[in-house]
Amino acid sequence: MLKEQIFELMRNNPVFFLATVEEDQPRVRGMLLYRADEDGIIFHTAVTKDVYNQVLKNPKAELCFCENGTQIRISGKLEIVDDNKLKDEISEHPTRKFLKPWRESGDLKDFYNSFAVLKLRNGVATIWTMEKNFAPKEMIQL
Repeated sequence: MLKEQIFELMRNNPVFFLATVEEDQPRVRGMLLYRADEDGIIFHTAVTKDVYNQVLKNPKAELCFCENGTQIRISGKLEIVDDNKLKDEISEHPTRKFLKPWRESGDLKDFYNSFAVLKLRNGVATIWTMEKNFAPKEMIQL
C-alpha cells in the first residue's frame, strides 16, 4: 500500500483508535480524524481531557484505522499545534458542527486555550490483514 492509499483509507474512515500511556497503563479511546495528508494526521480534543495530559507527559502514541478487515497502525510522536487560525478552520468545518455551540455559548470558557489540536507528523505505518497475518511487517514512512 502506498502512502496516498493509506491517507485515503484514513480520510474515508475518520473514526480511529488512539493509544497513549498514563504512567504504566495503556489507554485507548476512539477519536475523530480532521485531516490526513503529507503534512500530518490532525485531530483534536479538549485540554480538560485525560488524553491531553497523557500527551503532554508522553507524546508517543499509536493510531489504528480500520476498513473491511484491514488495520493501519501509525506510531509516532504527537505535537500540540497552537494555531488559532487552524482552530477556527476546524470549528467551522461542516464535519465539526458539534463544536460550534461550545464555541459560541461559552461552554468552553476560553475556546482557544481549551481546544487542543494534535498532529502526528512523520509517523510510521504498518498494515495488517488476515491474509498477511504471519508475514513480516512492512514499515511505511508517512
